[in-house]
Amino acid sequence: MLGRTANGLFWMFRYLERAENTARLLDAGLRMALTRDLVTAEEEWRSVIATSGQRAGYEAKHGTYTGMQAWNHILRDKDNPSSILAMFGLVRQNARLARNAISGELWEAINENWLVMKDQLARPVGENRVLDIVATIRRAGTLAHGAMAGSMLRDEGYHFARAGTFLERADSIARILDIKYYLLLPSLSYVGSSLDTGQWDQVLRSVSGDRAFRWLNAGQIDARGICEFLILDDRFPRSLAFCHSALRETLTALARLHGHEGQSNALMRDSDTHLTGLTIEEVFDQGLHEFLVEFVSTNSAIANAIADDYRFLS
Repeated sequence: MLGRTANGLFWMFRYLERAENTARLLDAGLRMALTRDLVTAEEEWRSVIATSGQRAGYEAKHGTYTGMQAWNHILRDKDNPSSILAMFGLVRQNARLARNAISGELWEAINENWLVMKDQLARPVGENRVLDIVATIRRAGTLAHGAMAGSMLRDEGYHFARAGTFLERADSIARILDIKYYLLLPSLSYVGSSLDTGQWDQVLRSVSGDRAFRWLNAGQIDARGICEFLILDDRFPRSLAFCHSALRETLTALARLHGHEGQSNALMRDSDTHLTGLTIEEVFDQGLHEFLVEFVSTNSAIANAIADDYRFLS
């Protein structure tokens, strides 16, 4: 497979995952802000902007954190290269680069949703339209992943797409958990204490894990349990353990197709083995922030190694 095609597939699904995760975060933030007074609602939007990694760009343009400003910045601001509209434009651009390696169904899912999204975000978004637009973005991700799973050969292209998906998903979950943990639990001495369960519910909602967590934990919400669920529970498809296990499988498949392993396989094997043998007590003994920073660094190193192993740009 040509490097530019592999690169297109890899980044197409990284940007798709990033856009979808940002939409989930926006959805959770909006639902929380609607239940708060004005001052607390501003803090909610500050948290959403910070978690999405867009604080510097936002504060360069705005002096306050109102909902209207925040969600329009995240969704459509032309000066924001990390807006969902900009990211989905990159999804479509990379899909065009890899057009010969993806199925017609996948291209249609991307192109048709891009046209819908572009129309929806052509003008400022009012409160009555935010959830509809978030639903469009989430549906676009669901349709794209479904089209890939149901219509693409299990060849190099499929595995590069999965590699991009799980790398980005792991990075997003780690960053959300790190920032939210610091906002909600500034000291590890408070682990397990009685805090605002609504805020922790937002953490779960932002990764679409609220129903699964409640089902497994009889409706109980606590910081330690949520951290264990999002880091170590390999039954949940957005946990760090699940993402790196799936990534290890797809890199093994790529190595088999190419007839040799690269540095990415060695790094991936070490990371997956480390997570598999870890307990949540060991995570907290190390320090949750320190653990997550180390995880994000390892995840980035794996991404760079994939680019080097298969000779395309990261």
